[in-house]
Order: sequence, then structure tokens, then C-alpha cells
Amino acid sequence: MEMMASKNPTKTLLLLLLLVFFLSLACSQPLHSEPMSTTATTQSAPPPPPPQSKIPHAEAGGAARLRRIVLGVLFGSLTGFLLSLAFLYAIRVAILHAKYAPAIVRGPVSFTPQISPKNLHSALPSAQPLAHGPNGKYYKLVLDNDVTVAVKRLEASRPEASPSSMPNVSKSDMRRVQRQLELLARVRHQNVMGLKAYVREADRLSLAYDFVPGGSLEDVMKRVRSQQVNLNWDARNRIAIGVAKGLRHLHFECTPRILHCSLKPSNVMLDEGFEPRLADCGVSRLIASGSTDPELASSLYSAPECYQSSRYTDKSDVYSFGMILGVLLTGRDPTDHFFSGETGRGGLARWLRHMQQSGDAKDALDSSVLGEEGEEDEMVMAVRVAIICLSDLPADRPSSDELVAMLTQLHSL
Repeated sequence: MEMMASKNPTKTLLLLLLLVFFLSLACSQPLHSEPMSTTATTQSAPPPPPPQSKIPHAEAGGAARLRRIVLGVLFGSLTGFLLSLAFLYAIRVAILHAKYAPAIVRGPVSFTPQISPKNLHSALPSAQPLAHGPNGKYYKLVLDNDVTVAVKRLEASRPEASPSSMPNVSKSDMRRVQRQLELLARVRHQNVMGLKAYVREADRLSLAYDFVPGGSLEDVMKRVRSQQVNLNWDARNRIAIGVAKGLRHLHFECTPRILHCSLKPSNVMLDEGFEPRLADCGVSRLIASGSTDPELASSLYSAPECYQSSRYTDKSDVYSFGMILGVLLTGRDPTDHFFSGETGRGGLARWLRHMQQSGDAKDALDSSVLGEEGEEDEMVMAVRVAIICLSDLPADRPSSDELVAMLTQLHSL
């Protein structure tokens, strides 16, 4: 009985209720047809039966009524028994559900033996600030065993929506956040930063990741624009392919699939060899339960459907990738006055489409990486890939799986 309840309790309960319903219908049907009344005139009516035939008919009618009473009692008892059984079954299912629901973990949780939950919690006050984003701050933290981690402290845009504010969140929401964190901790890919531990406190939620010393793509591109760093096309293409591979892993190799929901240069971390690792995967959904995070709709890297219909899919991540690829190709920041000033170019995506349609895609490329003719042709073809990713309709964008094949084939030409 317990195994049936745990497998499909709703189906079993529905079958019991259907059985009760059909038995009720059976009870309501007449078991003996009564003679039909006639509207004929007295002249055409048959003569009344002889007096001696009334006694057998009275005996037959009494027997039929008795059978109906007995069957009604039997069917009524059976119906009541089945209803009681269904009620008891529903109570048992509810008890089993409450019994096997995951317990809410309120203290520090570590997913790796290298990090002690107690040491992590005690070392949090000594964390050194690294960066600040719309949903929280990044910190560098060195633990007692010389393990260095990056810690993100989540900050909700609305206090009542924060998963870390314990008094304002229901137990179902807390379990949802816990399941999401456990899902993120299972991610293992060279281009994705896996969750190593987390600390849930009364007023915040801190997430611990591997520390990547190279900083973010946003920081590197700022140094490229100020000519402090030289980032050639080979390195930029490697970054683009790595980001696409990270998205493919989240979209097609994780069960259930994971949406990044906040893909942008500040969430692409680079190691010393410019190998990218995606950060903050799915973190926006931890903050905004049941709705789209306001930061998703306001970001220049967000797809049109995010602020038009508050919908986010894997194709929305692909749109954000197209913006990142456009930044790598042009070297320009989408917030630059080049797009929003008096020139009225309407944004990076619109400007790239215009340059492609007018046959001037080469003029949109970052002049600091123009050199060999073969690389220039490859970059012009990469502009086409970016434009496809930046399509207004999600159905017109490629999947992350197709993106990896397109970029890899492009680089091998």
C-alpha cells in the first residue's frame, strides 16, 4: 500500500472515486419496470382482470420491492465502505508526503570535503569585496586550510522575495530554493562554476564557488578598451566557444535543464588562459520566485521576451550570448553613448544588423584585432552568427547545441 501511494496516489484515488460514482449510478437505476399508464378512453381500455388475479400480482410487487430494498442497503453499504476507504487512503497519502518531504537545512551546507561548513560560516566576516552586481556582492574568502573561494551574498530587489529572509518565506519556497541549490551543486563542467557550499542566515544567503583569479570578461574588456590588455581573435573566439559549451551543458546535459537567466560579461569568469567559466547560473531565479527578476528585464543583455511577456527560455540565454559575441567582435560596450547618443543607432543588436545589411560588417569589427585576412573573414562570419542569436523571435535563434557546432566549424575553416 505504501509503495502504491508513493508511486501514483492521485491515479489510485481517482479510480476509487470513479468506482463509487458508477456504483451510485447503478443504485439509482430502476430494477423493475413499472407498467406504463395509458391515456386511452374508457371505451378502448381492456376489461379489468378478474378478482382472482389480484393476489399473485400483489405478491409479485411485494417481492420486487423487497429486492430493491435489500439491494439498496447492500449498494449503500458498499458505497459508504468505498468512500471511507478513499478518505483513509487520502489521509495516508498526505502522511506519506509529509514524511518523505525533504527536511529544510538551516545551517551551512558544503558539497565538497575541502570546505568545512563551520569554518566557512566563521570566516565569512573576513571576506574581501571583489565586485558588486544588481543582485549581490562578490567576495574573496581564504579559509583556514588555504582554500580560496569566491562568495556571493544575495541581495533581493524586494525584501519579501528574498530566499534568505527566513521569516518572510514559506516552507515550500525554502524547499524550492534548497532543491535548486542542490541541483546547481551537481553541475560539473569546465566552463561552468559549480556551487561548492552555501550559508543560509537570517538576513542573507551566501553562495561559495571556486575562485577564478583572472576576473570577469567585463573587467578584461575594460582593460582592452583602455589598451592595457591585448586580446587577439583567437582568445576571443576561445571565450565565445567556451561560453557556448557551458550553455549547452546547462541546457542539454543537466536534468532538469538549467537556465542561466543572467548571462552577461560580468558573469563570465576567465582563468589565466582566458578559458571562460559561467557564474551565477540560475541565481536570479533564487531571488525572484514565480516572476521574472526585474534585473532580467532591465539588462541590455536580456532578450525582448523578458520584458515583453516576462518569459525566459533557453533561447533567451542564446540572445544574451549573441550580445556577448557582439561585444567580443566589436570591442564596444552596449552602454556606450555610441549606441544611445545623438547618432541614434538603437543598440548593439540593431547596429550590427544595419552594418551586415549594408555590407559593412567588417567596419563593425574591433580595429585592434584586425590583421590577417583569414581571421577577418572568420570574424565577419561570426558577426552573422551573432545577428542570428539576436533575432527578435526566439524560434529564429539557434540552440546552444547548434551554437557550439557553428562556432567550432567556423574556427576550423
